[in-house]
Amino acid sequence: MTRYILGRIGGLLIAFVLVSMITFLLMHAVPGGPFDETKQPLPPEAKANILRKYGLDKPIWEQYLRYMWNAVHLDFGIPFQSPTETVTGLIARVWPPTLQLAGVVILVSYSLGLVLGIVAAIYQNSWIDHFVTLMATLGFAVPSFVVAIWMILIFAVSLHWLPTGGWGKPEHYIMPVFVYSLAPTAMVARYTRVNTLEALHADYVRTARAKGLKRNMIIFRHVLKNALIPMITVLGPKIPDIATGSIFIEATFRIPGLGRYFVTSTWNRDYPMIMATMLLAAFLWGITYIVTDILYTFIDPRVRLTGRGNS
Repeated sequence: MTRYILGRIGGLLIAFVLVSMITFLLMHAVPGGPFDETKQPLPPEAKANILRKYGLDKPIWEQYLRYMWNAVHLDFGIPFQSPTETVTGLIARVWPPTLQLAGVVILVSYSLGLVLGIVAAIYQNSWIDHFVTLMATLGFAVPSFVVAIWMILIFAVSLHWLPTGGWGKPEHYIMPVFVYSLAPTAMVARYTRVNTLEALHADYVRTARAKGLKRNMIIFRHVLKNALIPMITVLGPKIPDIATGSIFIEATFRIPGLGRYFVTSTWNRDYPMIMATMLLAAFLWGITYIVTDILYTFIDPRVRLTGRGNS
């Protein structure tokens, strides 16, 4: 186990460096820059001083090495869009709303999707199964921003039941959580249904039924436990995706979260903020995959982790 975890951490560090290199090169490959004269006309002397201040007058390779050296020491620079604070301070200020929204979304979508998937599998080919399948398909097919706009028009503009957006009050959670939970709930429901159906037709379930065990005991003690194993691989990495924020949801409902600031960073060519956000996302994804593999050993004792992989 220890050798396996150390190997995965080493792979995570390699992936971390590759993500940083690709992100850094792509940022500078895009035409324009944070102090482009078409957006903000400046005298040549003033522009040269600004570029020198932020180290943008150096060659790209030198800028990259300097940034990574500072990042190793947890210094991610100063955001161009908010020069009075550090990137770390800005992320610490804007990430909590995203994490609060993500926590509710994960709780709602995973719990509801799990229940819907199990019920659909138990009542296979019934109207319940067809209804859950239809709702899951719509959750995948309909874009979240379309649902968000319709909810604002109906519940905020027409009925005046909810605010159009904002953050800080309980009523601000209702529409964003509903819209943001549609796709994860649909994914969890579909995978739960497929894996539960596969487990229900397994030999050990037939043996349990032959022994006279009750259906609820078979489902929760045998079927659900085995159905969760393949789901972890698919659904686990969805958590960092939700935790880093949704561009459309936060922008539509005016939530001052990390996703919204990442969009403004790309528009403004805020290199330090873009790099820090991408590195944070890469770190969360890597940690999630490691934790996912470790969870296998707790759900299924037959799975063992070694330094070369799973066995």
